[in-house]
Amino acid sequence: MFALPLTDEVELRPLEPWRAEEFLAHLDRAREHIRPWVSPTFVATDLPSARAVLQRYADRWASDSGGIWGLWRHGTLVGGVMFVSFDVTLGVCEVGCWLEPDAQGRGLMAPAIRRIVDWAVRERGIQRVEWRTDEANTRSIALARRLGLRHDGTLRQVYPSPRGCIDLEIWSMSADEWLARPTPGSPTVH
Repeated sequence: MFALPLTDEVELRPLEPWRAEEFLAHLDRAREHIRPWVSPTFVATDLPSARAVLQRYADRWASDSGGIWGLWRHGTLVGGVMFVSFDVTLGVCEVGCWLEPDAQGRGLMAPAIRRIVDWAVRERGIQRVEWRTDEANTRSIALARRLGLRHDGTLRQVYPSPRGCIDLEIWSMSADEWLARPTPGSPTVH
């Protein structure tokens, strides 16, 4: 099995459909925390819907249009990173992530995002990496800044939410900007 160490306590691994039970248990711990920030179709509530989420990303990986990886801390799934979209022809991908509350503030997300973005740019030739987030998601915006992404603009009232229509911030980085940064020294993602 593929596992990529990120720290002494955390590994990045593929989050495949056969892990649906583990994914559902993780979502049970994270659901209310992530619900305001992720698509309702991501927040599975039973085993069939958990399997469907993971299968959707497995299908995207197989069609070269997305992917999903989990973060395991001390052997427990605590969050993950994904290519929400991935288009080699256009040279654009969108990166996303989520984390359960007890795993926040441990510096897990930035190294995981750096690993998959580095792979996308260096191995797959992606020219533009995008980060899209609700303007109220201050943690997501802080992470985009930490990763060195630039705020391109805000799409006003673009998606409905329980709070009303949200404004969606778009952050990005070009491949040239990414490659000018220090290399994180990562093996490739499979």
